[in-house]
Amino acid sequence: MSKVTVLGAGAWGSTMAQVLSDAGNHVLIWGRNPEIVNEINSNHTNHKYLDENILPHGLSATGDLEQAFSYSNIYVLAVPAQTLRQNLKAWKPMVDPNALFISTLKGIEVSTLSRMTEIIAEEMQTQNLSLITGPNLATELILRQPAGAVAAAPTMLIAEKTQKLFDTPYYRVYTSTDVLGCEYAGAIKSVIALAVGISIGMGFGENTQAMLITRGLNEVARLCAAHGADPLSAAGLAGMGDLVASCGSPLSRNRTFGEVLGRSGSMAIAREQVAKTVEGVASSNAVLEIAHRVGVEVPVIEAVADVVSGAISPTAALDRLMEITTRAENFIR
Repeated sequence: MSKVTVLGAGAWGSTMAQVLSDAGNHVLIWGRNPEIVNEINSNHTNHKYLDENILPHGLSATGDLEQAFSYSNIYVLAVPAQTLRQNLKAWKPMVDPNALFISTLKGIEVSTLSRMTEIIAEEMQTQNLSLITGPNLATELILRQPAGAVAAAPTMLIAEKTQKLFDTPYYRVYTSTDVLGCEYAGAIKSVIALAVGISIGMGFGENTQAMLITRGLNEVARLCAAHGADPLSAAGLAGMGDLVASCGSPLSRNRTFGEVLGRSGSMAIAREQVAKTVEGVASSNAVLEIAHRVGVEVPVIEAVADVVSGAISPTAALDRLMEITTRAENFIR
């Protein structure tokens, strides 16, 4: 049993807090919105993000950063990926020097092409960090439906510590030391989920979705392999598992955004109708640049990046994908 601070009171932060509480930990959630903080403390709900679901009564919340950081030396990060660096800079004077940082974020920093754990290591000057990733849709996990995840860290000792923090009967956590592979897989799948959503919005069916998911997984695997990651990470929960959940579920923000974009052909309309953080949109060009730097061809990712940037229409993107020369299929060719 440990004390844990969850930084972020949105859907994902609140859901992670529930899992941690169900695992027997004492959990304090920090959030910026005083109304949400008060609601969690008084009613054990977070209607803005979690509808009528009741959070564990042992959970508490605060809007006081100093209280949040003094509560424990285990910090679970659940803020938007593109805000992580600026948050860490502001928080650094308050953190415990021996703190364990656990990232739950999936994305690539647009300005630097850095992974989330790279940002933590750089800003906090620590390797006492880990990430938790996998096919975890908050809307299902908050209902305590069975799910799996991967706890990845620089050492197995840290990975196992993270695993134990989240260990509940409904949340099965595996361990890994392939931080790079697990983190890249989690970021790239968001872009592939956008592609699948776009195809659905254009009126295409299961055949098209299966093609995009399978070829998208190939791009995930090749891009991870080019950086020296373990190929099994792409085939496991962090890779294929997360990809299937994000592409196959209408609960996925990335897929939902893609559907509106494919249906309307307009980024402005998609942004208006899906008023939440959609990491695939923010990360698509960054992921493409990472691929270009190591010389990996990623036609699905490139098509999405071009649609998001307004260079081509969804129809033109799919036409381009169908014109690519085919060759012998190989998982990481």
